[in-house]
Amino acid sequence: MLLYVVRWDIPAEQSDNYVSWVRSAIKQTTSVPSVIELRSYRPVAGETQVVTTFEFKDFESWSAWFNDEKVQTVFEEMFDMVTNVRRELWEPSPILPEPIRPQPDDLE
Repeated sequence: MLLYVVRWDIPAEQSDNYVSWVRSAIKQTTSVPSVIELRSYRPVAGETQVVTTFEFKDFESWSAWFNDEKVQTVFEEMFDMVTNVRRELWEPSPILPEPIRPQPDDLE
């Protein structure tokens, strides 16, 4: 599994345009095969205004998705609208490759 993490800020003057754009961006980026999951977050604490994650099976899946024309168009539009964009590609830790999900009995 790979996780593609994208962070950005929304300038006040773009807030109305951003809402319309993001709906289209979600449709475009998820219409390209290989995205397992898309999540988006806003901060409770921290500096970045938006963090979005895309999950992929492997590097080849991410690469095919990332290099798709629709996805590249979305990122071009995004760079024209938002600021402080940071992108990272993550893979599981070799020390903890699978998630740990505590069971209620584990917490007692």
